[in-house]
Formats: sequence, C-alpha cells, structure tokens
Amino acid sequence: MTHLTIEAAGAQVYYERQGTGCDVLLLHGWGGRCESWAPVLRDFAQKYAMTALDFPGQGGRSSDPPQPWDVTDYMEMTRQLLDRLGIERTHIVAHSFGGRVALALAATYPQRVNRMVLTGVPALKKPPTAKQRARSACYKGLKALGDNALSRAVWGQEAVEGWRSRLQEKFGSADYRALSPQMRKTFSRVVSQDLSPYLEKVQAPTLLFWGEQDTAAPLWVAQAMEKRMPDAGLVAMPGVGHFAYLDRYADFRAVLDNFIS
Repeated sequence: MTHLTIEAAGAQVYYERQGTGCDVLLLHGWGGRCESWAPVLRDFAQKYAMTALDFPGQGGRSSDPPQPWDVTDYMEMTRQLLDRLGIERTHIVAHSFGGRVALALAATYPQRVNRMVLTGVPALKKPPTAKQRARSACYKGLKALGDNALSRAVWGQEAVEGWRSRLQEKFGSADYRALSPQMRKTFSRVVSQDLSPYLEKVQAPTLLFWGEQDTAAPLWVAQAMEKRMPDAGLVAMPGVGHFAYLDRYADFRAVLDNFIS
C-alpha cells in the first residue's frame, strides 16, 4: 500500500493507493478519513486499483483548505488529485459529503467517471419548517448585533468575538461546533450549496445504496435522485441508517462488486 501526501488546489492531501486493475476512487463522508473504507479497501484491492483520501480539513493528515471551500472547491481539488496521480477515468464509491463531491465531479467532468455507487448522500434539502425558519431568523438577528461598527466601538472587538462564539455554540450543530473557525466557514458553505442542478447532468450509471432509516439523508432524497438522474437505480436497506454501507456491508460488497464489474 502507498501512503503519500500530494498538493492539490493549494492543500496538502493525504491519500492511500493499493491494488491493480480498473481505478476506483473512494470518497468519505464529512469527518471521515481513508479508514472509513477499511473493509472496501481490504476486499476490493485484490482486483481493482483503489485510491482513498482524507479530504482537506478532515481526517487529521491533510491540511485545511487554504481558504473556506464549498463543494465545487472540493470537487476541483479531487480532479487535480486525479490528474497528479495519472488517473484519467475512474469508478467512484462515495458516502455522504463525499457523494456531494462525486455528483459535482461527474456532472462537470463526465469523461472522468465510469460508474458511481453513492450511499447516504444529502444531495437535496426540504424547504425549512416554520420552526427552522424562526430559529434561523433569531440567529441572524442576534448575530447582526455584533456585526456593525457601533457594537465594536461600544463593546470592543474581544467582546464582539465572544458574543459570536456563544451564538455559534448555542445555534450550531454538533458537527459545526467541533470544527476550527476556518473549517466552520467551510462547513457553512458546503451545507448551504444547492446541488440539485447537477443531478440531470450526471451521465455515469449510478447505484444508490441507502438505509431506509437514514435521518441525515432521508430515503426520499434517494428516491428523488433516482428520478432525476438519467441512469440511476436505488437499493434500499431496511432497518439501518446513515452508515448503511457498513451496517449492511455484506449486501453492499455484493452490490458494489456486481455493479462495477
């Protein structure tokens, strides 16, 4: 197995490669790392050239992005990584956030992608509920108190920064609160980006492997993706959630092997 770091899009990206044959790129979910794909790497490196990476700002071995990134920036980084590794065309297997990157890559550079297997990808969002809209409006209103020259002059910059920090702790998700200030900006850009325009542009045959109890990317997301993508099929697993590919790994392995071979 090869363990290396390579520069792509201004970031130092840790990656692992093993096996020979057709290329397969593994893209982990938010907060994951190469080891998120441990059983897949173990079982499929026997007949495929497997590449896994730690996305910048995640996994602990890649650097943070040089500035706040959105999904498109992560996609361009991934394309550059493929270029530097000499991979012209690859299958992609992706979970959650990694699937968002994969959708952008397949839609923007269709010549680079053979087939895709996506699992638990939050590609679409329902309109916010009244409670969610009220919470968002409350946060924005309170945040605005500190985002003006008068507040900084009266309170001082240190007090304003403390105010912002307390708001983020109060209103931010657990994933958001666990991040550094730089990565919080990236996280906000990633989750707010609308990926729906990419769906109809994906030419690669795509298999959607989903947990019926997924709350991060509910089953209706996969059903909508199946309808909107030109060549997509859905396999739904009962009784499992967001990590269906691990919770039902024997099924995932069989489906993946059959689909990409």
